[in-house]
Parts: sequence; C-alpha cells; structure tokens
Amino acid sequence: MKDWYTLYSNILYLHFSEGFYNLPESAKNAASPANPLKRLLRMAGYTLVRLFGNLFKSVEQPERLQGKIWLYVVSQNNYDSLHFLEEAIPEAVMVAGQSKAIGRYNQQVARLSLRRKLLHYYKFLPLFFQFLSHRKRSTIRFVDLLYDAVGFYEVYLQKLKKYRPHAIVFANDHNADARAMLLAAKELGIPTVYVQHSSVSNLFPPLAFDLNLLEGQDSLDKYRQCGPVHRRVEFIGMPKVDKFIQHRNKNQQVQTLGIACNLMDRVEEVEQLVRHISRDFPQLRILLRPHPRDKRSYTFATGINPNISLSNARQQSVFEYLRELDMLISGNSGIHLEAVLLNVWSVYFNFNPKEELHDYYGYVANELVEEVISYAALKPMLEQGVQQKPDVYLRARYYNATVGTSYDGRSGEKASALINNMLAEDRSYHFHTGNSA
Repeated sequence: MKDWYTLYSNILYLHFSEGFYNLPESAKNAASPANPLKRLLRMAGYTLVRLFGNLFKSVEQPERLQGKIWLYVVSQNNYDSLHFLEEAIPEAVMVAGQSKAIGRYNQQVARLSLRRKLLHYYKFLPLFFQFLSHRKRSTIRFVDLLYDAVGFYEVYLQKLKKYRPHAIVFANDHNADARAMLLAAKELGIPTVYVQHSSVSNLFPPLAFDLNLLEGQDSLDKYRQCGPVHRRVEFIGMPKVDKFIQHRNKNQQVQTLGIACNLMDRVEEVEQLVRHISRDFPQLRILLRPHPRDKRSYTFATGINPNISLSNARQQSVFEYLRELDMLISGNSGIHLEAVLLNVWSVYFNFNPKEELHDYYGYVANELVEEVISYAALKPMLEQGVQQKPDVYLRARYYNATVGTSYDGRSGEKASALINNMLAEDRSYHFHTGNSA
C-alpha cells in the first residue's frame, strides 16, 4: 500500500501539490469542480460512462500500435503540437486513451482500451485514506482527480508490455494519464521524449524524460525551480507555429482586435470590456474566443455590434485565430506568447481582479506583453494601435530560442532531427548489446 501511495503521489504530482491547492478557486475549478456535490456527480458519471461504458467497446487496432513510435496525446492542443512528427517519423502514430477527448481529431488517433481499468478500483479506498492521512485538504478538494487516476498506470504498463513501442513522445508532463504512461514506460526502459506544448509554471513536476525538447530559456529556468534537471535538454522553439511564421502580422495599424478568455475569467468582466471598446472604437473588428472547455454563454457579444463575432475554439486552431488579429487582449493564458510569435501586439488584462493570480506565466515581468489594469489604461493603447501598431515578435526570444535565428519557422525540423538521432542511438545500443527493444 505504501508503494501505491508513492506511485500515485507521483502521478498526481501537480494537482496534489501545496502550490496548486493555494491557487485561486477559479484556477482549480478548471481541473475539478469547486462544488463538492458536482465532484461526486463527476465521479458517478465517470463510473457509468467511462468505467462501465468502456466494458462494451472494442477500440484497439493492434496493427497501428505494435512496435511503433507513440505520440501520446491528451488534448487537441497536444495533437497540434506533435502533428509535425507524423511526417518526420514514418513509424509514428498518434495514441490516446479510450475516451480521451481530442477535439476535432477524435477519429484520427489510435486508441488504447481502458476496460481493465475497472479491475484496479479496489485500490481506491486504501489510496483515499493514505492520501487523506498525508494531504487531507487536497484529498478532500480533489477526490475526483484521485478517483479518475486509479488504474491508468496498471493498464498502461500492460499495454506497453503487449505492444512494445520503440519510444513514446509526450506533449504533456503533468496530467495523471500522461504521467502514468511516462512512469510505465520508465519501468520498462522504453525511451521517452517530451515536446513542450505550452508555457510552463514552477508548479510542474521535475523533468523526467530521456530527451526534453523545450521552447527556450524561460522553460528551463522554471523547470530548474521544479527540481534537478538530470536528463538531456535541447531548445527547439515551438514546432506548431512553424507553418504560420510566413503569416507573421505585417499590418501597421490595429484593425482587428482579439479577446481571448479562459475558465478563470469572469464573463461579466469580459462583457464590460467588449461594450467599452465597441462604444469607443466602433470601427474595430472584434473576435472573441472563449476557451475550448468553456461552456458558459458568450452570446451577448453578437448583439452589441455587427463587427463582433465569436471564434469556435473547438473548430479553429489558436494560430488560425491569431492570423486574423492585429492585437490581442487576454488574462492568464499562454496565448500571449503565441500571439507575439506572430507579431500580434498582446496586452495582459486581468478579467478576474477579485482573485490574486497576477502574471501567472511571468509574461509581464519578462516584458513579453504590456499590462493594463483598467479600460481607462487600455483606451490610449488602442488609440495608439489604431494609428501605429508596434512590431513585437523579437520580444519572444527569451521564451522561444529560434526567434530571429536561422531556425525561425524550422522548429519541427530541429526537433525531428534530435528525436531521430536519439532513436538511432537507442537502436544501435540494442543491436550491439543484443538487448531486445
């Protein structure tokens, strides 16, 4: 039982950390409902839909999984981040858990059956009491995350023994299912690669992959705060932005303004800002983009001004959205960096001023973006932008190591070469030692 607790503490590293517990409720709510009843309902729904529902579904296609390079994804954003490797590595295949929502790519990933996950739920109560004795507050607050995590490691260990992938590439290092896959791969000596897919924080688990491909110095600085970095690290920039670099914004005036909001933002704050801007700058085209997992209503926007429209984040990728913008306003979101990479002027605006979560990614502190604390402060910036929009993409050099270099727009090429070299070295090692993969 002690080993169970150690294992699952590692799997749940981020969400059961003291730092995560101390985040504002709006940030935690994105991972687990604040309402205890909703957490219980979530567990009940998970039991019926995923655990028992999966019993009657056969989803695996062994020929797609056997002996391949797995690109393990847990979201649509992960898929976008690793898609470049499908062409660069012939053996590569996108892989996801049985019921994992991968957005518009749901039908394009090879699935791993999780039917046997149910067999491991006898561990839940012993784990619950172990966690309760060590981390009482987090266990009560995030009991649904513990419940969800049970069985991932055990099932993935069995799948890896069965299909023996040559290597696994990850774009997520902190979700429970991704960490379970990582730990199972490490147990079996399967090479692992991490391709950073978004900005990181110092709450993340320490780097534990064989090859860690980070965007730039900011990421390494933050991971060093998470723990010792023992494995190989390379800076590659952001592969998913490569094909959009040629579309870097060259407009001299702000004509289209984006407002990107997420689950931590207050809808009423967003609406108030939209109304202010529309009143004072009726000529601006405004594209409002809620987070893909945000189910709240934003229909107020379309009734204010015909120049205002909603972006469907489930259908339109973030870079497709940013291509349409000259300027962006957002709160605590990684979209700021992606905007600046496309030379879209980005401004930090806190849409949840009642909660203390200032500059979560350090974008303001590192001068990637400007900050405004009110519409009164934003208005003169909009007036300036309408006259002359600044070029901003070089501000991203601390975050993205390829900006302004010969590899600008060629991050995928650099990442693919590093991964292929690692795979070649691994195969050479097994060939010379006689070890089987």
